[in-house]
Amino acid sequence: MPDATPAAPDAAGARPVTLDRRDGPYGEIVLRRRPGGAGDEGDIHEIIANGTFLMDTSDGRSERLLIDAAQAALAPDRRDGLPSVLIGGLGVGFSLAHAAADDRWRRIVVVEREQAVIDWHHEGPLARISGAALGDPRTVILHTDLVEYLRAAAEATDEPTDHYDALCLDIDNGPGWTVTDENASLYTPGGLADCLDRLNPGGVLAVWSAQPSPAFEEALRNAGFTGVRTEEIAVARGVPDVVHLAVRPA
Repeated sequence: MPDATPAAPDAAGARPVTLDRRDGPYGEIVLRRRPGGAGDEGDIHEIIANGTFLMDTSDGRSERLLIDAAQAALAPDRRDGLPSVLIGGLGVGFSLAHAAADDRWRRIVVVEREQAVIDWHHEGPLARISGAALGDPRTVILHTDLVEYLRAAAEATDEPTDHYDALCLDIDNGPGWTVTDENASLYTPGGLADCLDRLNPGGVLAVWSAQPSPAFEEALRNAGFTGVRTEEIAVARGVPDVVHLAVRPA
């Protein structure tokens, strides 16, 4: 990693420090550290992509909700049969760590397109969150683009593709606030059809968002999902984080 460099002070006056900055096929990705406030465990690390804040280690409640809500929404036969889960986006590792702490998941696959993010978990400060999960034999990390990975199932003709009981996706700030333009296709009818194809019957699609989206709920219904609903979790800034949930018909 390059030498740490200071960034502009945040709203609380603390000066974040840039630990790593890389340019890749999807633009710039940055890992920063800032001092934790009262009640926080150590420093806070945050990920910035192309100048857009993605997530930090200050509060993982909504990332854990992403996993728990998907597990709870599974059809009983899927839930009792040790289901498999695909996590879209490694992020700071909260979702992976929470899934690995639950022995009800039989297989945990994480799709992450940024090599830098994977490195920060294997060799950097984010290992404190994900270290045990990465060592879990159920965990598989795939270094690939989520949109392309999901599309591959629909395009496959002569080779079997993996299917899952739950897709837990957290690669953007929401359907209307994507990190890159390419990600927008995930929330279109074609992208949602790809998600449907990757799910086993009775499986659950869970999508994290920084704000509610009635339009996305309607798009899920139009794509053929049932049981569409949204769970909210309050955050300090006022607008709740949400998890959109939808079920592939059995």
